[in-house]
Amino acid sequence: MASRLARTAFGAARLRPSIVPRTTLPAVTALTQTTTRPASNGTSNVPENPAKTKAQSIIDALPGNSLISKSAILSSAAGLSIYAISNEYYIVNEETIVAFSLLSVWAALIAYGGPMYKEWAEAHQNKVRNILNQARADHLQAVKDRIEDVKQLAGVVDVTKALFAVSKETAQLEAKVYELEQTTAVAAEAKSVLDSWVRYEGQVKQRQQRELAESVIAKVTKELENPKALQQILQQSITDVEKIVSQKA
Repeated sequence: MASRLARTAFGAARLRPSIVPRTTLPAVTALTQTTTRPASNGTSNVPENPAKTKAQSIIDALPGNSLISKSAILSSAAGLSIYAISNEYYIVNEETIVAFSLLSVWAALIAYGGPMYKEWAEAHQNKVRNILNQARADHLQAVKDRIEDVKQLAGVVDVTKALFAVSKETAQLEAKVYELEQTTAVAAEAKSVLDSWVRYEGQVKQRQQRELAESVIAKVTKELENPKALQQILQQSITDVEKIVSQKA
């Protein structure tokens, strides 16, 4: 069994000679870089132990809440792997290395990209939540403003009734004013007609008086031409003068 495992491992190493340098050299170079790299801050020249950090990250990645449960899970997985390999239930080949590489890549993406994605998702969620909250607040404020505007129009019925009453009274007053205007117009027309009649009657009376005066003057002038009438008028005048003188005496 052991010889078969050794032949399998030797054959895999002979078929893939570039795997060992490719997996070991970066670790060696990284270790030399960490040991020869100077401290940037100048606080300490002792480099951090990457193996300890990596082991802690592996332990944190294991399922379980306590160190005992994680150790039990790790031991069980190791035991099952050793049992499967020793009993030839599972043979390590190229597909195993590819699967392990893919799992490592996915684990690294989940380990390093998960927090960033979580942070981005939380930021986007908070942004959307803030936008929705702001929209809800704006809508609530708009509704309150609309309610306030409607409250100001609560007495619109009374105002409309008052305006209707005022308009009705205005219509009545306009009707009365129209009637008075018509009455005034009729009265002015009647007055003008009466004035015209008065002027006509005055003219008629003046003409009659003028004709009467002319006729009387003509009659008196004609009588004055008669000597008897003159003698009679003179005698009457003397009599009137004597009466006046006798009354004064």
